Amino acid sequence: MLNSLISNGQPKTSDRSESVVPWWSFTKTVLAATALSLVRDGLIGLDDAIPDQRFTLRQLLRHEAGLPDYGELAEYHAAVSNSESAGSTDEMMQRLDGARLRYSPGTGWRYSNVGYMLVGRLIERLTDLTLDDAVSQRVLNPLGLLNVRFAKTRADLQTTHPGSTSNYDPAWVYHGLLIGPLSQAAVFLDRLLSGDLLPKSLLQEMQAARGLGGAIPGRPWVNAGYGLGVMQGSIDGGFTLCGHTGCGPGSVIAVYRIDDGDTSACCAAYEAHAGEGAVESFVAGELVQVLRRETQGL
Repeated sequence: MLNSLISNGQPKTSDRSESVVPWWSFTKTVLAATALSLVRDGLIGLDDAIPDQRFTLRQLLRHEAGLPDYGELAEYHAAVSNSESAGSTDEMMQRLDGARLRYSPGTGWRYSNVGYMLVGRLIERLTDLTLDDAVSQRVLNPLGLLNVRFAKTRADLQTTHPGSTSNYDPAWVYHGLLIGPLSQAAVFLDRLLSGDLLPKSLLQEMQAARGLGGAIPGRPWVNAGYGLGVMQGSIDGGFTLCGHTGCGPGSVIAVYRIDDGDTSACCAAYEAHAGEGAVESFVAGELVQVLRRETQGL
């Protein structure tokens, strides 16, 4: 399993962690950080309604807006399995009836890739930049990440680590699919949550998670929740992890951080042909080991 570990801000990793991989839904954490930079700069408030919509930015980032997900469409899964090219956004939204809210905003929770597609559009609208430029200028470059980019074509994915899907059209990820070194995913999360890109108040808002119930079978979470673009959950031992898992055809990435006040650690792991639970459990184990070593002075 490819992995990258950071302990108290210092990398503890191997050259293999420089392999370029698809970040899948960890891209959502990057989009959320970009959106929160707009809040920081006074371009929108967390509880302001999105223009021409009934839901707020907070509800959109926390999957509470009432929006559906195109993963519900059987034809989407069939098309991906057949390595077909992605349809247009308008076509997807029409098939999904994507503008129809499934519940009143704020009253429920439903994971929605459509919601993060709208986050991307909002970023472009408020910055007057392309999503690529806005993400680079507002979060990637300030955090020192210069080798991360959006995949646009199948050829872009062919440059990623062997075992990654190479015949998948990244346009199927309607909110955008970042690719970059696995080590940079760990660096991004560690610097985001420990640095000053966003004020502490916004970082606290980001990690204020809506509880989603108890344990998830086959995965390490005792209790799981979702914040503003981050998954947050507790594992055995009472430890709390914050980050995101991403899945795509043929591979899984999990990037999480732990902080007990004295010690912090961040771990990113990537594996082809693995389940979410296996990769998340590996990351959780690595992070707990770091805390225990530091506690014991090893």
